[in-house]
Amino acid sequence: MTKFKTLALTAALVIVAGTAISQDRETPPPGGTPKDFTLPEPVTFELDNGMQVTMVEFGNVPKASVAVVVRSGNLNESEQTWLADLSGDFLLEGTATRSSEDIAREAAAMGGSVFVAVGEDQTNIGGQALTDFVPDLVGLLADITRNPAYPESELERLRRDRLRQVSVAQTQPQQMAASAFRAAIYGDHPYGRSFPTEEQLSGYTLEDAQGFYEDNFGAQRTHIYVAGMFDASATRSAIEAAFGDWDAGPEVLINPPTPAEGKVSVGVIDRPDAVQSNVYLGLPVLHPGDDDWIALQVSNTLLGGSFASRITRNIREDKGYTYSPFSTISVRYQDGFWAQIAAVTTDVTGPAIQEIMNEIETLSTTPPSDEELDGIKNYAAGIFVLQNSTRNGIINVLSYLDLHELPDEYLTNYVSSVYALTPEDISDTVDTYLREEDMTLIVVGDRGQISEQVADWIGEPDEE
Repeated sequence: MTKFKTLALTAALVIVAGTAISQDRETPPPGGTPKDFTLPEPVTFELDNGMQVTMVEFGNVPKASVAVVVRSGNLNESEQTWLADLSGDFLLEGTATRSSEDIAREAAAMGGSVFVAVGEDQTNIGGQALTDFVPDLVGLLADITRNPAYPESELERLRRDRLRQVSVAQTQPQQMAASAFRAAIYGDHPYGRSFPTEEQLSGYTLEDAQGFYEDNFGAQRTHIYVAGMFDASATRSAIEAAFGDWDAGPEVLINPPTPAEGKVSVGVIDRPDAVQSNVYLGLPVLHPGDDDWIALQVSNTLLGGSFASRITRNIREDKGYTYSPFSTISVRYQDGFWAQIAAVTTDVTGPAIQEIMNEIETLSTTPPSDEELDGIKNYAAGIFVLQNSTRNGIINVLSYLDLHELPDEYLTNYVSSVYALTPEDISDTVDTYLREEDMTLIVVGDRGQISEQVADWIGEPDEE
């Protein structure tokens, strides 16, 4: 028998054997009762200057993450868009006693790194280190947070970096659509200003950047989180020593937006000869802490927020209109919006939008089957537990609870709250919050090819 005949016979036997095994295989037993997420008991305390501290001992890897979270971000800019970002860029450029090289070198010597991230409501100055160096990491982060040098020699470079980011972002159709959407629903509120003009950004001075820091950083706006393996007593002592004499600074700014009510028609943003249309469809919804918040999250997961969601199956798998559509709920302090986002082939822009609308309408009037909802519940609960099962995940969820003023029970009861939802809850939630008549639709694409396709939703072709 030749070598090739032997291989063919072997393959045939494997197939036959596999078929026999598959025929004898029993249906696996159902999964066990889902358990709520549990977290080791955190240690919390407050310094005399008003700074909050939360420490959670977690895991068995000899490292810990530390985050200094300041309630300051783009919300605090007034009309000076991205000034918070430019000001934050300086924090890793040196302190009164350390150069930027010193900061990077010391963090690496601790077996870790440091970073600064500026968001809409918060600025996060964080890092990680091996267990033995966690008190030293606290000291390094305190110096970065409290004593930034704002070297004038770095201003031009940092401005150029930000100008490059703006220039690139404003050529990306999804960014263009998102910016127009937020401007439509938030107007002049800071949440509605996604990008500065080049002239505005070029005009920011060192005094502007440093002034933003001085006006917005202080102890009573700050919460420190520590998660991982660390010496709790030594870490607490390091926090008290490094931050205890920091000025209280300003109180937290409370300035939630009042989103536009009803449909806001913006129209087509022209991108001549574009082979795709970038669709951004959505409306303001509730925010974390509201009674229907978890129901809305699960509804979004079923509708467009997962790979197995209805909209994804429809316009990606069945119709082939797009490659990676998704829906999301975007939140800030006391604010949230839902949006369906997709880049669809130009000649099916209108049909794709109609299919999205159809899926929303169907779910709002017809509850999903128990089987479909059970699959989505398993996915949503699993993702929640998985995301919160790392050092940084724990810090993120604790910071989320504090920002949105949620009780501890939100974390511990989340999984059971997901599994308690019924098909009727999902249908009612979609009907209540995802109202077609109040949707804002923005399309970035070739106006000449798509205006007539989308006219029923956004009005006349010449609208901007």
